[in-house]
Amino acid sequence: MISPTVLLDPTAERSAASRALTARPATLEGLTVGLLDISKARGNVLLDRLDELLSERGIEVKRYRKPTFARIAPTDLKQQIASECDLLVEGLAD
Repeated sequence: MISPTVLLDPTAERSAASRALTARPATLEGLTVGLLDISKARGNVLLDRLDELLSERGIEVKRYRKPTFARIAPTDLKQQIASECDLLVEGLAD
């Protein structure tokens, strides 16, 4: 007899959290875009190109980097990003 497969959620949430999406700006003009590198190999490749394209269009870009991809961003880094940027692009790689 084959036992049924049981999948466990590693977040230990009893029910999935649902959140409304944040409204997207109609334009990036006049906004500051943050680019967050999570410190994975080659994650900066995409962010470098985005930085280049946004800067060519006159959009202000600020760059940030997590100390390690293995942990969430430190609170002070998240607060800095929130105070300096209107929106954020997080560069993931694999």
